[in-house]
Amino acid sequence: ARTKIRQLAQTQGIFPASINSLYRAIGRGEIKGFTVPAINVRMMTYDTARTIFQLMKRHNIGPVIFEIARSEIVYTDQRPDEYSAVVLAAAIKEGYKGPVFIQGDHLQFSKNKFFAEQEAEIDRIKDLIKEAIEVHFYNIDIDASTLVDLKKENLDEQQKTNYEVTAEMTQYIRELQPENVVISVGGEIGHIGGKNSTVEDFEAFMKGYTSLIKEEGISKVSVQTGTSHGGVPLPDGTMAKIKLDFSVLDSIGKVAREKYGLGGAVQHGASTLPNELFDRFPASGTLEIHLATGFQNIVYDNMPKSLREEMHVWVGENCKEEREEGWSDEQFIYRTRKKAIGPFKQKLWELPDNQKEPIRKALAAQLTLLFKELNVVNTRGIVDKYIA
Repeated sequence: ARTKIRQLAQTQGIFPASINSLYRAIGRGEIKGFTVPAINVRMMTYDTARTIFQLMKRHNIGPVIFEIARSEIVYTDQRPDEYSAVVLAAAIKEGYKGPVFIQGDHLQFSKNKFFAEQEAEIDRIKDLIKEAIEVHFYNIDIDASTLVDLKKENLDEQQKTNYEVTAEMTQYIRELQPENVVISVGGEIGHIGGKNSTVEDFEAFMKGYTSLIKEEGISKVSVQTGTSHGGVPLPDGTMAKIKLDFSVLDSIGKVAREKYGLGGAVQHGASTLPNELFDRFPASGTLEIHLATGFQNIVYDNMPKSLREEMHVWVGENCKEEREEGWSDEQFIYRTRKKAIGPFKQKLWELPDNQKEPIRKALAAQLTLLFKELNVVNTRGIVDKYIA
């Protein structure tokens, strides 16, 4: 079925693509003014992707990335082969034509596993890269920011393991990429949820990284600005206010473009931010923004109450060991309910249309707002110019 989907997509003018050439054009200053949304579709992937393609057609939107992280692949039970086929199937269903950007997000190194068994952890990431590229993930984000050691005395030593491993993974990607495809590779200098990144951190990373790279390097860099993945739930279930430093994105993005020809800086952990902040990302020159938990929350909030309660019961029974001291029931459920996505994937897939409709409607409303605030409406012509 997946093979037939891919064949049908090709005959209908739908093709998996790398966003690299668009990002390089941004790095050269030929285009500016929008921030590319990269959406982690964790649940109801077919329905969510259909909604996205509907909006892309309606609003003449060019760059939207469909992505899934290393951790999400596991707990959502979506291997790269399935994920890419489902996204392409949604494009076919909606009559979309053109490039589809599919991304391996946060191919993240486990710090503990890396320093316990370095080669084994590197091999695990390489295996996942190979698996993803074989099914047309032509955008790969390497996250070795977990290996940054802030206890080291100087910036080069702090970033050394990060840039060495990122360079090794970049070279591996270049060896595997198909002929006539230059995969867009991303690096990361600050672990999301940790210390805010600085221009000096970025310069230290790039100096070491570029000295090791023989072919084309990264096209973007992810930075830490004060956010955390999924937001921070308070004991009553509301979200803590986040102090996001837009100057980090602005300053690092400027140096990335002007000195290194990168597209700019990438913001992670943003989907639970207040809606009124999103127009500030294009204003600060943010290249790409990663959006995940907010859409997961929309699905949970709009699914049938009986199914939501069933999933929450499952979490209570199967994720007890993850509960931290002092967490309220609301915090525990919010933090762990993503683990129920895989076990309930089929039930979500098979919901009747009348129960899916409120979910699709809520997703469409939030996506429409974000696409407008990120200035990607009427950008299809730009994508067609740079992506063949």
